[in-house]
Amino acid sequence: MRQTSLARRQGRDGMTSLGKCDSVRRRQAGLIRRAGWAVAFAVLVLLPAMPAHAQSVRQGVSAFQRQDYVAASRIFIRLAERGNAAAQTHLGFLFETGRGVPQNYTEAAMWYRRAAEQGDTRAQYSLGLLYDRGFGVPQDIVEASKWLNLSTAAAPPPVRESRARIRDAVTTKMTRGEIAQARLRALEWAPSREH
Repeated sequence: MRQTSLARRQGRDGMTSLGKCDSVRRRQAGLIRRAGWAVAFAVLVLLPAMPAHAQSVRQGVSAFQRQDYVAASRIFIRLAERGNAAAQTHLGFLFETGRGVPQNYTEAAMWYRRAAEQGDTRAQYSLGLLYDRGFGVPQDIVEASKWLNLSTAAAPPPVRESRARIRDAVTTKMTRGEIAQARLRALEWAPSREH
């Protein structure tokens, strides 16, 4: 009986159905192995390109912390020109304080604005302060309040309270109409990414 059932399972090529299953499994394992190599290749080729952007910002911050402001400015300029909001904020600070680049409030305000328009809360805060003092931009209490409102609303909890105090201090210099206008501008604002 055993020979008969084995004979029934054999096909034209003389292989048993069990043998066919093994060859199908081997082919599937080969495809899976090749697909795995393709995925591994893609990961090795594509992933290093992705974190390089973030890694460069970290390198700029590291250079800044080492007080190598010239190196930090070189890193941040390259990234900021490509639209990186964090690099734009750091670069704005370098121009505001004159570290690694000549002090230039107008240039600082330009970089802060580019990052602030993308939703960077530190840039929004710094830009608001520049508008309040009239450094690098015309003094505009309404615009200052707008940026400080946006910055405070989106700030992480540890810094929200200190930003609210600064915002409130600026607000004490404003009329009710200016406060309403600043709030309306903040409500109408929406972040936009650079291309």
